Amino acid sequence: MTHDRTSYPSDVSDDEWSLVVPYLTLMTEEAPQRDYPLRELFNGLRYVVRYGIAWRAMPYDLPPWSAVYQQTQRWLAAGCFETLAQDLRAAVRMAAGRSGDPTAAVIDSRMLRSAPESGARAGYDGAKRKRGSKVHMAVDTLGHLLALHVTPADVGDREEVGRLAEAVQDVTGENVTLAYVDQGYTGESAVDAARAQGIELHVVKLSEAKRGFVLLPRRWIVERSFGWATRFRRLVKDYEVYASTLAGLHIVAFVCLMLARTADFMQSA
Repeated sequence: MTHDRTSYPSDVSDDEWSLVVPYLTLMTEEAPQRDYPLRELFNGLRYVVRYGIAWRAMPYDLPPWSAVYQQTQRWLAAGCFETLAQDLRAAVRMAAGRSGDPTAAVIDSRMLRSAPESGARAGYDGAKRKRGSKVHMAVDTLGHLLALHVTPADVGDREEVGRLAEAVQDVTGENVTLAYVDQGYTGESAVDAARAQGIELHVVKLSEAKRGFVLLPRRWIVERSFGWATRFRRLVKDYEVYASTLAGLHIVAFVCLMLARTADFMQSA
């Protein structure tokens, strides 16, 4: 069966590529060691993250899996996607009439069940009765990524507040003063860790009279962001050998989302 390259929705558009190429060009297209177009390597990465395939299952009309994997690791090691995510977030916010850097964040975590590849670093989450990894994430009040990192699932949310708050302040120029969290972040240790970074935690509590589903103020924003991430099939489970790769592929997913929105703004301008 012949594949039609135009049939892959994961392919980067011309407008999106014009935004992303300056961040991903670690060497020129004319470099003697480059065997495949950079755009096609990026398309291969997007295909893996979007459809959740194994690296070795790369479609034949994309570059070989080894080339895509090696280039992906170079991009991740160079921090290309972190820088791109910061600039895209600012662009999306300003297009929405907001300031480039937020003053408030929403923090939460989600647990991903481990796979054989990630089992060696997995932890056991007693509450969910599953082994896996935990993705700790902070987003702005529009739901766009600020910072994230990965730990074994047995690491508590409170323990990671300081590290996450520090990362948030690093990418926003210490502009964030308030973070919304759930009741899993209560306690003096979490409050002190956030306050040391200049951030006050606001715990959004469930109503004692709660019946059925209740949409919690601000808390739904980060849950929606996790929902966006699960649309990328590679991120529904922890398939990665390294925690850094799992974190990096999450950033790639959010970059893809913000790229599409930024390109839409460009077309409508």
